[in-house]
Amino acid sequence: MFAQRLMPFPTIRMLPAFLLMAIALPFLAGCGYNTIPTNEEKAKAAWSEVLNQYQRRADLIPNLVETVKGYASHEKDVLEGVVEARAKATQMTLPPEALNDPAKFKAFQDSQSGLTSALSRLLAVVENYPDLKANQNFLALQAQLEGTENRIAVARRDYIEAVRVYNTTLKTFPSLIWAKLWFTNNQPFQNFTVPDDKMEVPAVKFN
Repeated sequence: MFAQRLMPFPTIRMLPAFLLMAIALPFLAGCGYNTIPTNEEKAKAAWSEVLNQYQRRADLIPNLVETVKGYASHEKDVLEGVVEARAKATQMTLPPEALNDPAKFKAFQDSQSGLTSALSRLLAVVENYPDLKANQNFLALQAQLEGTENRIAVARRDYIEAVRVYNTTLKTFPSLIWAKLWFTNNQPFQNFTVPDDKMEVPAVKFN
């Protein structure tokens, strides 16, 4: 009986802590405490989509190269250039944890730009082969590549905006307070320095 009477007392003693949490949590949410981690996760999610679309493009290239090779095998330098650029682009990875590293971000961007340039040269060569341009397999790959380039442009645009929002929270009030006091390890994310239209492969419509 005596033990049973003592059991409610720990709960009563904990009541002030629960009341404090009930008051503090809405305050923290309302004054911007959650803004930094929320926008950070949004930027990381946007970056994941950028990676997905770049990988989608890389996955199309082997079939594209093989199809072109069947009609223009003597274009060895151009074909090898695409293969080498693809290898460099797929080997250069950039996880979300490294988005605040300028050198790594630039290396990643340069590798993807190199692949874009190599694809541009390949598609220019195709202009000289009417039979290749009419090949159904090539036409299907062309459509997929064009769609992927559009998805890359959209993913890059969304990432640029997400990073702008996240970086802004690190230097504006009231989230600036939490950046200085609590999220001291959070650094601004890097962003693309080349406009979207400079990264796109030239139009691949041959009709």
